[in-house]
Amino acid sequence: MQNIDEELKNKIQNLRNMQTNLEYLTNQRIEMETKVREAELAIEELEKTEESQQIYKSIGGIMVKASKEKLLPEKKSEKTSLDMKIKTLKQKEERTRNQIQQLSQQIQQEIQQQNM
Repeated sequence: MQNIDEELKNKIQNLRNMQTNLEYLTNQRIEMETKVREAELAIEELEKTEESQQIYKSIGGIMVKASKEKLLPEKKSEKTSLDMKIKTLKQKEERTRNQIQQLSQQIQQEIQQQNM
């Protein structure tokens, strides 16, 4: 590692940064997918609930009474928003994976050239 030039060292550091970024994006996507599943379950339960039943919503650690007609569209909107965020994160993940692959190949080629 000591006999490689500065430019190559910078590329290797850039590769490490991209890998860290990819890990962060993946974790964000997984977290969003969990929230989507929670929203789907909430929507499912709300749709089963009769209008006369009392419904509560958790806000900042407290439970407040809510109405089905307000909560159901709110949860559907939340799910739609999360779905769009997941789509964007997947695109960023794919783009980052491609960049990692290209840079990794470039680094390997440069290392091989330096060893000749």
